[in-house]
Amino acid sequence: MSSMNISLPEALKAFVDEQVSERGYGNSSEYVRELIRNDQERQQLRSLLLDGAGSETTQAVTSDYFEDLRKRMTKAAKPSGPA
Repeated sequence: MSSMNISLPEALKAFVDEQVSERGYGNSSEYVRELIRNDQERQQLRSLLLDGAGSETTQAVTSDYFEDLRKRMTKAAKPSGPA
């Protein structure tokens, strides 16, 4: 694992220390790693949402669409018989 040193104003360092203490992190590195992972996930989700918003609509999403989806998932989840 690589290391990285960062400089924080005292107020931010105090905030990080408080989060580490209150939220059960072992150290400030664990807290910062989680923040970075959360930001990566947020960016990936944003990218997927933008891709979806820019794609063509293939089928109207109505209550019938979801009912059909439930039926297909229920059918797929049922065992097919003796093995």
